[in-house]
Amino acid sequence: MASFNRVILMGNLTRDPQVKYIPSGAAVCDFGIAVNETWKDKSGEKKESVAFVDIKAWARTAEIVGEYCAKGTSVLIEGKLTQDTWDDKTTGQKRSKLLVTAERVVMLGGRGAAKGGAETDASYAPDTGATDPDNPF
Repeated sequence: MASFNRVILMGNLTRDPQVKYIPSGAAVCDFGIAVNETWKDKSGEKKESVAFVDIKAWARTAEIVGEYCAKGTSVLIEGKLTQDTWDDKTTGQKRSKLLVTAERVVMLGGRGAAKGGAETDASYAPDTGATDPDNPF
C-alpha cells in the first residue's frame, strides 16, 4: 500500500532554537511551535485551541533557524512526521514521540520579525554524512 508523509504548519516559536552539532559535524536544531485554531461554537462563542509541536531541522536549515529565529518568530514549516525513540534513563523503559522533521522553514512577518532582522527561506539539504538523514548516528 502506498503512503504519503507531508506536514505543513504555520505558527510561532515557543522557545529559542537549540543548535547542536553531531560527531560528523552536521548541525541539528530543536525547537517548538504553537499552532492556534479559533472557531465559534453553536452558541456563537469564540473558542480557541493550541497545539504544541516539536520540530527538528538538520544541516544548513538548522544553522539558519538558530541564527535568525527566536521565541515568538512566526514560521511556516514544511516537512515530514518522524517518530523519535529512546530509552528513558531513569526508568529504563522505551519512550517515543512524534515530531516534525523540517525540510523547509520560511520566516514570516517581514523584516525585523526574526532575530537579526532577516527574512530567510531555509531549505533542507541533508549533509550529515549518514545514509539516513533521520538517523545520523
